[in-house]
Amino acid sequence: MKSINEIQDEVIEEFSAFDDWMDRYSLLIDLGNTLPKLDEKAKTESNIIEGCQSRVWLNAEYKDGLVYYQAESDAVIVKGIVSLLINVLSGHTPDEILNSDLHFIEAIGLKEHLSPTRSNGLLAMVKQMKLYALAFKAKEESKA
Repeated sequence: MKSINEIQDEVIEEFSAFDDWMDRYSLLIDLGNTLPKLDEKAKTESNIIEGCQSRVWLNAEYKDGLVYYQAESDAVIVKGIVSLLINVLSGHTPDEILNSDLHFIEAIGLKEHLSPTRSNGLLAMVKQMKLYALAFKAKEESKA
């Protein structure tokens, strides 16, 4: 399996193929459209990410020591952003997720091309994903 950093490098490479931000937005929208639909049962208040301008639901499962995320949003760009985060973080251990430095966000210029509210939403998504990882880690350690 690829490491979080290897996946980030692939994302950076994919985005660097486009100089124009409109093309990068198109890529984000395409990524968002590949996001599997979230089960209606997971669309609960507790799965809504606070701090996002649009509605974003994030759910996580812990299987065989790895964290798997599912998410959905009612905004196309945000769906693309959460899809990127899932591609990078899903399928890794809680420790890998907690210790990851998501440098791709800066490297592809995402942060500077988002409105302040979207930028806050992005940080809220990352924070929530890391909180899930932390919770799964704590649960695992309490069993040991």
